[in-house]
Amino acid sequence: MRPSTPRRTRSRLTLAISLAATLAATLPVAASAQMLPVPQNVLQLSAEASAEVLQDLLTVTLAVTREGVDATSVQSQLRQTLDAALTEARKAVRPGQLELRTGSFSLYPRYAVKPVAGNSITGWQGRAELQLEGRDIAAIGALAGKLGGGGLVVSRVQFGLSREAREAAEAEVASRAIGRFKGRAETYAKQFGFGSYSLREVAVGGGDLAPQMLQSGPRVARAMAAPGADESQPLEAGKAVVSVTVSGSIQLSPR
Repeated sequence: MRPSTPRRTRSRLTLAISLAATLAATLPVAASAQMLPVPQNVLQLSAEASAEVLQDLLTVTLAVTREGVDATSVQSQLRQTLDAALTEARKAVRPGQLELRTGSFSLYPRYAVKPVAGNSITGWQGRAELQLEGRDIAAIGALAGKLGGGGLVVSRVQFGLSREAREAAEAEVASRAIGRFKGRAETYAKQFGFGSYSLREVAVGGGDLAPQMLQSGPRVARAMAAPGADESQPLEAGKAVVSVTVSGSIQLSPR
């Protein structure tokens, strides 16, 4: 009588046969993948277009600082000044044209030059910000000058592009960049002796330069602060450069 094969041995044999069958099935696929022909007559190229766009968005940051020996008192003074400014500024709010929001609010201690143990804090200093933003540059300048008489000073002036202006500029510039890409592809195909081409892959990217910013300082504060209640220094917006780049590869064809 033929001795029977133990169950564990039969399981190992079955597993080995299955693995061998799986390996045999995958080898042709791996071999065929390695034997794929190297892409030929493929050309990488890119094209770019840009335009200068007048910045239509202005952001003015006004700040108030207070100091004193008591933290609660300093915080109360900041809130009073900020609340008064908000009450006045809300009268001029127009969606999209002139909007406002509060900025940072900070309170920190001042220390003695030569601190004594247990008595190193000599006072407190605080700062609160109010931001005006919109497309009505004249109205924002006038309001900033008016608020300057209430204890606020201009700490930062920044020009930029609104979302609507940026999207419109990018759409126009992208159209020109794509046209240049297609023109170069057709020209290069002919110069290399081919009759036509087809797109293999393409990517479109774009953006605009950093917005123009005027840092805080006495000159900016004096420029924005009005000599009278109804006067303000005119502001002139600059230009931003919006650019779009189209890059990719094309397959050159005889026909």
